[in-house]
Amino acid sequence: MDIKTILDIIANQGFPIALSILLIFRIDRFIQEIVLAQKEGYRQVLENTKEIHNTITSLNQQNREYYSLLFAEVQKELSGMKVGLGKN
Repeated sequence: MDIKTILDIIANQGFPIALSILLIFRIDRFIQEIVLAQKEGYRQVLENTKEIHNTITSLNQQNREYYSLLFAEVQKELSGMKVGLGKN
């Protein structure tokens, strides 16, 4: 093989190889950006889910307290009625 043949092979095959390598690096960088965006999205979903859970837990606690107070008031009323009925 002479030098001219080697130079022709490099000239003809070098550009597609260089372009392929460049595209591989660009695709890799693009995929890394997608993965980072996806991780951030998952983090936001997890954070929002925790906030929703805390809100629901707080509302349940408020409901328990409200109904406990209401039940206590109803018990007082009923005990007063029993006393009133017992006196008659």
